[in-house]
Amino acid sequence: MKILVTGANGQLGRDIVKILGTRHEVYGLGREQLDITNEKQCENVLKDLNPDVIIHTAAYTAVDLAEKETELAFLVNAQGTKNLAITAESIGAKFCYISTDYVFDGTATNAYREDDEANPQSVYGKSKRAGEQHVQLLSSKFFIVRTSWVYGIYGANFVKTMLNLAKSRDSLMVVNDQFGSPTYTVDLVLFLEKLIKTEQYGIFHVSNAGICSWFKFACAIFEESGVKVQVNPCTTEEFPRSAPRPRNSAMQHEAIRANGFDEMRPWREALKAFLKELEESK
Repeated sequence: MKILVTGANGQLGRDIVKILGTRHEVYGLGREQLDITNEKQCENVLKDLNPDVIIHTAAYTAVDLAEKETELAFLVNAQGTKNLAITAESIGAKFCYISTDYVFDGTATNAYREDDEANPQSVYGKSKRAGEQHVQLLSSKFFIVRTSWVYGIYGANFVKTMLNLAKSRDSLMVVNDQFGSPTYTVDLVLFLEKLIKTEQYGIFHVSNAGICSWFKFACAIFEESGVKVQVNPCTTEEFPRSAPRPRNSAMQHEAIRANGFDEMRPWREALKAFLKELEESK
């Protein structure tokens, strides 16, 4: 397959290019090669490359800063996505948009299904939801993949942050009243590869199996890596941030099962694999 990846310098984008590049014709474009907010450039680049599939990972992801930079967040996440979706449709390409658990308000008592009502509370979440709506309206061959708590070998993420903090501290405080599903980029990429080969279009919730709190996730990181540090639970109120976080962003994988795909492995198993990858990369 001929695959164009936006945001190719990001955490997920780099793994997509690396893994899928071994068996597909992959064009990884960063902001220097493709400014998604430039409608004409999107049209020229996409028509020139004429890919079978566009995997759109480029995004404004500074969740707290977005509360101040509302216009920029919407320019990138909403208008940028719209620009790509319009041209993707005109060249007949499948469009895979990477979205987020932040489209939900986090008040549900159960894990969110794909057809549950989106009600984003943060500017970041609202801008990503606007991107979803553009994709649904403009593309006839779309996959919207909502994922959560993503970590991988490239870029900054929660796992790396915890391990780095433990080098200089004896104890850490981690939020224990926000729940979700961690997602390892490698597992996400392998799922995306299976998905884009099909015509099973729609919204998919994609994360490693199982649910935990950030506190439980942190404890598991240290247990699996053999790092000795005291982890203390705290509440969201004790750790204030500019942008509201969903208290519950756990996602059910109904679309994965309904379309005959295999569930991704449990999050703790994936964490072990990542820590091994991290160790081997040193």
